[in-house]
Amino acid sequence: MSILYLIVPCHNEEEVIPETAAQLCAKLSGMIEKNICSKESKILFIDDGSNDQTWPLIVDLYNNNDLICGLKLSNNCGHQNALLAGLFTIKDFADCVISLDADLQDDIEVLDQFMDKYHNGCEIVYGVRKKRMTDTFFKRASALLFYKLMKALGVNIIYNHADYRLMSKKAVNALAEYQEVNLFLRGIIPLIGFKSDTVYYDRNPRFAGKTKYPFKKMMSFALDGMTSFSVKPLRLISNLGIFISCLSIFALLYALTLKLRGASVPGWFGTVVSIWLIGGIQLFCLGVLAEYIGKIFKEVKQRPRFLVDIFLRK
Repeated sequence: MSILYLIVPCHNEEEVIPETAAQLCAKLSGMIEKNICSKESKILFIDDGSNDQTWPLIVDLYNNNDLICGLKLSNNCGHQNALLAGLFTIKDFADCVISLDADLQDDIEVLDQFMDKYHNGCEIVYGVRKKRMTDTFFKRASALLFYKLMKALGVNIIYNHADYRLMSKKAVNALAEYQEVNLFLRGIIPLIGFKSDTVYYDRNPRFAGKTKYPFKKMMSFALDGMTSFSVKPLRLISNLGIFISCLSIFALLYALTLKLRGASVPGWFGTVVSIWLIGGIQLFCLGVLAEYIGKIFKEVKQRPRFLVDIFLRK
């Protein structure tokens, strides 16, 4: 019987942890009774540097429930690194893991389907939202644009998939071979290969508390994803430079022609606008270059992606 670990990253989730733990424990107990997974299966809550009562609540749950484990990181490392910490900490204890959010938006009723796919030979199973009707129009439109941009940049990303997924021990060990600091799991995991499948589910409204991914963080996350997996933005800059250079040559020839004919180029407005336009393009290109250079800077320092403070496991 396969040992399953549910991986739940938490950052300031004191409002949802008690209910989340209750529902997950009930679901996991039912799966154990049905022989879907081993009685050694557990739920691992990861405290990603919370500054509320998240960790004390996890400790209390651990002391009172044999299904609960706890992992405390030394500081806030971000959702992706916290998830990675959970995966790598328990990879030697589990046959497979399922990662999900702490806010109960991921439908836990489809956990059985994940395990069915795993027992049928899948090493990776992606949880994919059926629809995004609970999102605002802006969020739906921006999410669609993000996925289309990632595909256009050549990134193999699963549409409407976040971090609700099952990974076998084999897949987690393969993931450990990827050492980059600039982490974007939604792009890295499809690179692993192996047999995979999808489980479709309806995303629930957040049970309590506030989202940990406001617009600013979502934009940063999207930018990390684009620049971590493709050099096409750099090639676009090169092509843009060639295009503008060609335009400049034609503009110069046009101005010389007018000059030879005795006509003057009227006004300064066109000149100023063109300078502003070229200046803006140059600043944008420098910004893209700086983003890549910043990633190189982070990689060469080789700082640890996370540090474990406390690991509680019975």
